[in-house]
Amino acid sequence: MSVARSLSAFVPHDLTAPLSGAGAGPLAGLTAAVKDMYDIVGYRTGGGSPDWLDAQAAAASTAAAVVRILEAGATIVGKTVCDEFFYSVSGANAHYGTPINPRAPDRLPGGSSSGSASATAAGTCDFALGSDTGGSVRVPAAFCGIYGIRPTHGRIDLSGAMPMAPSFDVAGWFASGPGIFRRVGEVILDRSRTPAPIENLTVLEDAFEQADKDVAMLLREALDDMTDALPKAASGRVASDGLDRWRETFRVIQAGEVWRNYGEFVKTHRPRLGPGIRERMELAAKVPERDIEQARQEHARARDHIRAMAQPGTILALPTAPCVAPLLDTPSDALESFRVRVMRLTCIAGLGGLPQVTLPIGSLAGCPVGLSFIGWAGGDEALLALAVKLARHCGYAN
Repeated sequence: MSVARSLSAFVPHDLTAPLSGAGAGPLAGLTAAVKDMYDIVGYRTGGGSPDWLDAQAAAASTAAAVVRILEAGATIVGKTVCDEFFYSVSGANAHYGTPINPRAPDRLPGGSSSGSASATAAGTCDFALGSDTGGSVRVPAAFCGIYGIRPTHGRIDLSGAMPMAPSFDVAGWFASGPGIFRRVGEVILDRSRTPAPIENLTVLEDAFEQADKDVAMLLREALDDMTDALPKAASGRVASDGLDRWRETFRVIQAGEVWRNYGEFVKTHRPRLGPGIRERMELAAKVPERDIEQARQEHARARDHIRAMAQPGTILALPTAPCVAPLLDTPSDALESFRVRVMRLTCIAGLGGLPQVTLPIGSLAGCPVGLSFIGWAGGDEALLALAVKLARHCGYAN
């Protein structure tokens, strides 16, 4: 990996020098990159949009999650590219370019935390901070062949971070190896854990049905290989009325909250918006309040149902994404279809407010594939421990 290619992960308004963390701590000696949505004192925060960046003053303080990392001893080496206003899962940015997918250079890296995933997979940093609303850590982790987690909603302080849709927003992180992956969690998660041994595994058949046949086959074979390290699997279906109903519920709430956060800026400043982002913003502006209220009612029902399936001690297995990463030159209509397919899967943990970990389980024709496990509320630590336990199935030694 050349220096120029690895640097494509970082924004033009990057740090002028690395930020050194505390002299000692559980992350001492490790390097980290940070998605350009977290404030760093003295720097402007861009959120993937040059026009938003131009309208910002330098941050007066550093985001709480970044402070945690620094106080634990890590050194921040840079701020990473993300999709504009985090409103995409492709990883392409029309203004800053598309960060390289180091494991599949002719394919998209996944987004919106594309630069953080790219930098981690390229070995430019030991771990990287991202965020996940509708899959923005899980999808790029799967496409770039690394570990990623969406934590339980509310377990990481988002003070000093740009919002997207607060009903679903969480911080998240990437690592290439399971040990560092787990160690970051010990630092950044709050203390509201719900400890329980993993005693039950449900394979979500309706989620597997969304995946390409070769992806589903690879993941099922991986689960078969893991039988010595997992509870006996049971089959189940999570969405009795179909995943599209939940996907639409998620989409409506997300659109309403995105417009609430950025609509005034879009109307006043008329920022240059890239393909896909522009169309989604235009749709977000038109979502009726009554639709949002109905979606919130459906969200409450879905949340209760999903959490009832993922009781403490039970994990749910599913594909992280329905396919391998799309090619860089994939047409816009095909990318929109890809987005719809992805959201059918990612909305499950999002609506449930539950943690989901994705493991780099293998590849198809050189393209990484991720296997996910959803845990119970507060079960993040159990999922991180499971990632370490299953490491030998992911090409890493325990």
